[in-house]
Amino acid sequence: MEATLFTFPTSKPPLSSSHTLSLKNHFNNSLLTQPNFNLSIHHHRKPPPTSIRAAISRTKKEETVETVKQQLEDCYLLAGIKYKGFTVKQFQELRTSLPESTKLIVAKNTLVLKAIEGTKWEALKPCMKGMNAWLFVHSQEIPAAIKPYRSFQKEKKLEENDFSGAVFEGKFYAPEEFKALESMPTRAEIYAKLLGSLKGPASAVVGTLQAPARDLVMVLKAYVKKLEEEGGK
Repeated sequence: MEATLFTFPTSKPPLSSSHTLSLKNHFNNSLLTQPNFNLSIHHHRKPPPTSIRAAISRTKKEETVETVKQQLEDCYLLAGIKYKGFTVKQFQELRTSLPESTKLIVAKNTLVLKAIEGTKWEALKPCMKGMNAWLFVHSQEIPAAIKPYRSFQKEKKLEENDFSGAVFEGKFYAPEEFKALESMPTRAEIYAKLLGSLKGPASAVVGTLQAPARDLVMVLKAYVKKLEEEGGK
C-alpha cells in the first residue's frame, strides 16, 4: 500500500483527478537502486614497517660478508670480473665451465671491501669500481683457474668484460698484468724443471735458485711434497 503525503490540483488537465506524490516516487533514486552500488570496505594487507625491511636488508648484507670471508679461507687468488651486461644464462654457463676449486660470487664492492678489510686481500681496493663478480681460486694452479674465463670471454665476445684486477700472494695485479698470472708454470712443469736442474750441471741449479722468489717457493713446495709421498710408500 502506498502512503500518500498530500495532494494538490493541477492547472493542466490531469490524467487523473489529482497528482499523488508517494514515497515510492520520492525515493526513486537510481543511485540508490543500482545493484552495483557497493558500500563494502576492502581490507588490504599493510606493508611491513620500515624497521623490519631494514633489518632484513642488514641480515642479507651480513650473510654476504660472511660468505666472502669463508671463501677467502685457503684462497690463493681473488680476482674481480666486470660483469655489467651479463645475462643469467651466461652466468650459469660460466659457473659450469669453472673447475671445482674455483667459485664465482656476485657481491657489491662495499660488502667485499668490508670482508677483506685488514687482510692481505685488502690490496684489491683499486678494482672496487663498477659492477664486479668475484673469482675465488682455491688451487695453486692459477693459469688453469683463469683460462676458463678467457675462453668464455672470447667465445661470447665479451672483450669489455675483462678482469678488473686480482690479488695473488698479497700483490695487486692490474688487468694489463694478468699475463704474468696466466703464464705461470703448472705444478707438473715446476716439478719437471726441478728434477731436470738437480740432475743437470750446477749452472742449471743456480739458474733455478735465481728465479723469482714466488717460483722458487713453489718449486720447493712441490719437491717437499714429492719427498713426503715417496717416504710414505
